[in-house]
Amino acid sequence: MSSTIGQPQTLVVRAVPSITEVPAAAWDALDHGPSPFLRHGFLRALEESGSTDPISVKPKARRSGWNSLYLVAELGGRVVGAVPAFLKVHSYGEYIFDWGWANAAGRAGIDYYPKLVIAAPATPATGTRMLLAPGLDPALAGAVREALVGAVRSIADDTQCSSIHWLFCTREEQQALGALGFFPRLTYQFHWHNHGYATFDDFLAALMSRKRKQLKKERAKARGAVDAITWRAGAELDSGALDDLDRFYRNTTDNHGGRDYLRPRFFHLLAQYLPDTMQLVEVTRGGQRIAGALFLETDRALYGRYWGSDVHVDMLHFETAYYAGIERAIERKLPLFEAGAQGEHKLVRGFAPSPTYSAHWIRHPGLAAAIEDHCRREAADVERVIAELAKHGPYRRDDAPDEGGRET
Repeated sequence: MSSTIGQPQTLVVRAVPSITEVPAAAWDALDHGPSPFLRHGFLRALEESGSTDPISVKPKARRSGWNSLYLVAELGGRVVGAVPAFLKVHSYGEYIFDWGWANAAGRAGIDYYPKLVIAAPATPATGTRMLLAPGLDPALAGAVREALVGAVRSIADDTQCSSIHWLFCTREEQQALGALGFFPRLTYQFHWHNHGYATFDDFLAALMSRKRKQLKKERAKARGAVDAITWRAGAELDSGALDDLDRFYRNTTDNHGGRDYLRPRFFHLLAQYLPDTMQLVEVTRGGQRIAGALFLETDRALYGRYWGSDVHVDMLHFETAYYAGIERAIERKLPLFEAGAQGEHKLVRGFAPSPTYSAHWIRHPGLAAAIEDHCRREAADVERVIAELAKHGPYRRDDAPDEGGRET
């Protein structure tokens, strides 16, 4: 696939099945925004662990259902853009749920699978989906975007996909994709935003007294039941610590009826390929590691991913997965902390309802019209829910007195 952008250089988009076929330095030099989940190392850890499969692998050997095909735009031999695409025959691990769409298609006699998904596999975190080289002039950036989207459409045609889904893209990308024939969908999560807090106590001071007391009690209860809660970078983790993290992850998926999308060895490979981005909150008691929570950190955001434990300790999940993350974001002056999908319980702990975005194209005109209409009506409901939830957050209101002042 190619298109001419002036002379003598030609913009060429090529498709490769494995992230290892793209030099890590060239891929990571593209603008990923705050998110680390499309970094070369993250994608390589997924692939080498079998959590994703290159599309070149024979169908019978594919296990993950995330079959990769990376689109790389090059101009004069330089990588100027990329899109990670995945051919899928199910909707697991996406978190922008379209099971209802698939059921509607089935009732109408329309094949919904395979479909093409542009996302970070098994990762419900907002991030840039069209990766562009920094500093491109607007005309060239627009041409690269159009070439990449055109390549995505060609892949969907070649593989007979029913649809294309850009999941957890940025709001700006959703708008750009709208101009290229993709309809929007609005969903929401709970994100923590740093309002310039100097310390965790400053964050607590912004809460209503009752909520502030609740958080302090929860932290004290969790910390009083263990010996230590320690941050450790991926580069510091030995095989034993990584084995424990893998076990914690599988304990959580087993105990809560989830799916272990991340195959064994993923965490070991992540520590190898993203050693400084990977962060573990390690919990010890009696000389043993009993729980842990995985985070990924960039210079612009903190992302909480997986939590698990060998034993139950009251409030320890809140301490390791939420409060420790908030405290670190404050210390590192990070403006954003995303702690994953789901959870209205995050609301009372300082996380705010925040919109998330996706963009979609459905091949069948009738199904497309029905789903687009559904998304339009759904968006109005989501906006109302976000507004209503925001009223019940824990923060003090400027027009109301605090319920008793700040405790010491």
